[in-house]
Amino acid sequence: MDRPRINPGHPALANLLGRWRGTTRLESGPWGAERTVDAEMTFTLVAAGSAVVQSYRHTESDGSHFEGHGIFTVDPDRRDVLWYYVDSVSPAPDAPARCTWHDGDLQVERHTGAGSIRHTLRVTDGVLFDVAELRREDRMDTDLGDRIAADGATASYKPFMTSRYRREPGAPQM
Repeated sequence: MDRPRINPGHPALANLLGRWRGTTRLESGPWGAERTVDAEMTFTLVAAGSAVVQSYRHTESDGSHFEGHGIFTVDPDRRDVLWYYVDSVSPAPDAPARCTWHDGDLQVERHTGAGSIRHTLRVTDGVLFDVAELRREDRMDTDLGDRIAADGATASYKPFMTSRYRREPGAPQM
């Protein structure tokens, strides 16, 4: 079986491998008031190098937590990166999202009938940044204060979650 392999040299994923700890700043919205929480993210090469598993977890001040898990793999036809992600509060997506790679940033957008979420992952000077932005569609968005057109023409992405991590000591450096 000739499956594409992700290896430490894969440009979109190599710098992400390892365990990261830091904080996530959540903007106010239906998920609660603005706050900063302790967070961790891990990226692990699995399945003989054919995928990278991502795990995210943040812990609230009351001890409750949110978690999400993703899997990155290479599209065998187009040779670009696909991402399938599930978390503890959102419905599972129908299909994986296609990632793009721009100037060192790995970016992925997931779309639903209610709107879109865009994640941008970047490692700069040993710090992993993950910025998640929302764009809501076809309704008055009271959470973000915008009127959004059905065609998305006036829609704009607004940050709702910004994470900053440092690699744990002893974690692999790729």
